[in-house]
Amino acid sequence: MNFKVDNAIILSAGFGSRAVPLTYETPKGLLKVFGKPMIERQIEQLIEKNITDIIIVVGYMKEKFDYLIDKYGVRLVFNPEFATKNNLASLYVVREELKNSYILMSDNYLEENIFSEYEEKSWFSCPYFEEKTSEWIVTKQSQDGAIEEITIGGQDAHAIQGPAFFTNEFSNKFYEFLESYYNKAECADYYWEHILKNEISKLPPMYIKDTSGIMHEFENLEELRAFDKSYFAETNNFIMQTIADVFGCTQGDVSGIEVVKLGMNNHSFKFSVDNKLYFFRLPGEDMAALVNRASEKSVYNQLSDSGIIDEVVYFDGESGVRITNFWDNSRIVDPDNDEDLNQSMVSIRKIHELNLKSDIDFDIERKTYYYLDLANELNAIRFSDFDEVMEKMKELYALKSKLDIPESLCHGDYAHTNVLILENGEPRVIDFEFSGNGDPIMDIAMFDIFAYFDRERIDLSLEMYFGRKPNEQEIIRCYLYVAIGGFLWTIWAEYKQAGGSEFGDYTLKMYRYAKDYYNILKSMGCI
Repeated sequence: MNFKVDNAIILSAGFGSRAVPLTYETPKGLLKVFGKPMIERQIEQLIEKNITDIIIVVGYMKEKFDYLIDKYGVRLVFNPEFATKNNLASLYVVREELKNSYILMSDNYLEENIFSEYEEKSWFSCPYFEEKTSEWIVTKQSQDGAIEEITIGGQDAHAIQGPAFFTNEFSNKFYEFLESYYNKAECADYYWEHILKNEISKLPPMYIKDTSGIMHEFENLEELRAFDKSYFAETNNFIMQTIADVFGCTQGDVSGIEVVKLGMNNHSFKFSVDNKLYFFRLPGEDMAALVNRASEKSVYNQLSDSGIIDEVVYFDGESGVRITNFWDNSRIVDPDNDEDLNQSMVSIRKIHELNLKSDIDFDIERKTYYYLDLANELNAIRFSDFDEVMEKMKELYALKSKLDIPESLCHGDYAHTNVLILENGEPRVIDFEFSGNGDPIMDIAMFDIFAYFDRERIDLSLEMYFGRKPNEQEIIRCYLYVAIGGFLWTIWAEYKQAGGSEFGDYTLKMYRYAKDYYNILKSMGCI
């Protein structure tokens, strides 16, 4: 029986993290192979077979796809959960469109046109893998090629990779599972293929379509280069050109690119030039309003000979683009490990004792009001008792103004994720983008709240910092910054979340510090 193809759905909402830095500027499906964006090649192959109802699910850099409406008459559908869920959510937003449908990924490349105006049965593109692979392989199939079992990883087998075709019968049954899976919190990271893998015995038959040598999937720049040699000379990517300019090399000399997931504010990856590893920091677009990059660069210049911080190779004081040496086999400190905590406290004290000065102050009260103005522009604050807590913080600002507080250069964002232990055991403090003149004890309090410390461990960190029992004034200052620091970062995170970032229960924990340590200070008779 032949089924007239009703439409094609192209999933193109994701970021494509393994293809950085190319995908910082261009969605993966719009990367060119032999001069044409991969998604355009697939659209043209579909249209060639009279499939003109083409739906593209977009998310990341959605505006980049708008021109396809005018060029090919496609429809765009936005997936609002593209940043927090996997492609199961992308298929969910167009679930009503599932009929006799092709399901495609925008970043696939088909050497031959495998589509047709009519299809006989449901199928999945399945190239054959002789060598060991982490792809989802078909470990069991019927005599006529129906998929009966899928496992993750293997060799000498077909693997599901590339386009699929759903008959209307398959779509109807799949729809039921899609509804069920979407509404389960544990399925947020699922691909739609998880449904196929888990429910294959309950779905109508889906057959293997052997696309060996025809279907190509490019996970990263190296795989693109292997297929399209032009990527060695030119990637049409600003970041790659920047690296080449800094090191006086060609773009082809830049290799080993791998995402590094550190911090909440920036995009970052490691790369290699001449067999040496480096770290590239690209500030997030919404950070321009929050960070003075020229001041950050000045701080790095002052600390360059300290032997305590990351080693800068290049720093653009306007954009904030920064390249540093990458320490292989280093690790982030474990704040719950006493030895790591002690090293963190000793390291930041060494920086404070240099008695350096920034050209800006880390005025925590002024910074709080600044972030609050930004957040209010987006109606970002969602705590119902926020005004009441704001009044309590004003009491703490008044308390701070009465204390005798020394000032020196502070990190300003002294989280445990900003302290590394090198392979030789030496610590390094990194990322001074929020640095400025302030109370040294503020850095201790920031470390404490970012590590979600309780009062006992907060007291321990303070004792390790001083190398002695802290006095009452020092304890009061620490608790003060725990409270107003928690309030500051609550507002900051609310602002960031209004712009699309997601921080889980971070805001709840920060807000709790503001309330709880206000109460502790009050019980101590400080306010």
